[in-house]
Amino acid sequence: MPTPHYGQPRYRVIADELRERIETGVIPPGALLPTESTLTAEFRAARGTIRQAIAVLREAGLVATEHGRGTYANLHRHESGSNKSSEPETRQRQVAADPELAALFAVEVGAALIEQQSVTRTNDTVGEVVRTYRLL
Repeated sequence: MPTPHYGQPRYRVIADELRERIETGVIPPGALLPTESTLTAEFRAARGTIRQAIAVLREAGLVATEHGRGTYANLHRHESGSNKSSEPETRQRQVAADPELAALFAVEVGAALIEQQSVTRTNDTVGEVVRTYRLL
């Protein structure tokens, strides 16, 4: 953490830093946030402080936490204007790892993976398709 922000609670400083990473695309929509352990080491903060920071982001709609899976940056971007954004349509299915995915996950070609696809629409036009993969 570069410099402390005096007068502001530590969890707010951490939440602001994570918010900036999400809004600038350093943590892209649909991507997992670093684990609590990683964040505690990076920010030199207690686990409870990290959890408070994530709770602030969750209340702001910037992240979603799935039990046993982690915390993800929300799949839709908060855009200004009159465009109507709908909640992402999410599908999940089992797929066989192709050579590229097998290399990334260090598994054999054909190994079972879970593919999650989220489609975000704005004014009935597809704005974004995000596919994430994880080991079964």
